[in-house]
Amino acid sequence: MQVVLNKTQIDQKINRLAHQIIENSYGEKKIYVGGICGNGKILADLLGNIISENSDLEVIIFEISLNKENPLEFPVNISIENNLLNGAFIVLVDDVLNSGKTMQYALMKLLEQPSKAIKTVSLVDRRHRRYPIKADFVGITLTTTIQERVEMDLTQSDYFAYLV
Repeated sequence: MQVVLNKTQIDQKINRLAHQIIENSYGEKKIYVGGICGNGKILADLLGNIISENSDLEVIIFEISLNKENPLEFPVNISIENNLLNGAFIVLVDDVLNSGKTMQYALMKLLEQPSKAIKTVSLVDRRHRRYPIKADFVGITLTTTIQERVEMDLTQSDYFAYLV
C-alpha cells in the first residue's frame, strides 16, 4: 500500500477545487453539487461547505445513488426532485475517476433535465477511460497500471488516498 495523498494534501486539493468551481460559476446565484454515493457525496459536502464560506453562491447538495458495478441492474436515483435541475448549473462529483463508467451513468441521469451547465469534478483522475468522460476539475492525476486501484475512505477523520 502506497499513500498518494495524506489528509493535508487532500484538504488542500479540495480547497483548490472549491475555488476553481467558484471561479467557473461566475454570474450564477445558485449551484447544485451532486455527489456520487459514498466518497463522492462526502466530497460534495466538503466542497459545498468551502464554496458557501467563500462566495455568495447558494449551494444545494444532493446525492446520486447507483450500483457502481452494474449500473443497469438498478435505477439511478437522485436525492432531490428532478425538476429542480431544470436550467440549473450542476457540478457532478466523485472521488476517483477511472474508467468513467460510474460518472457516465450518473451524468445520464442528470441529462434527463435540460440543465444550464454540468461540470465534473474528481479528486483523483487515473485516466484509464473506457467511457467518453473527462473531469473539468481534478485534484491530482495519477499514472497507474490497470491492475492498480486508488482507495480512499473519507469517512475517517484522518483520511488518505492510497494505491493498492
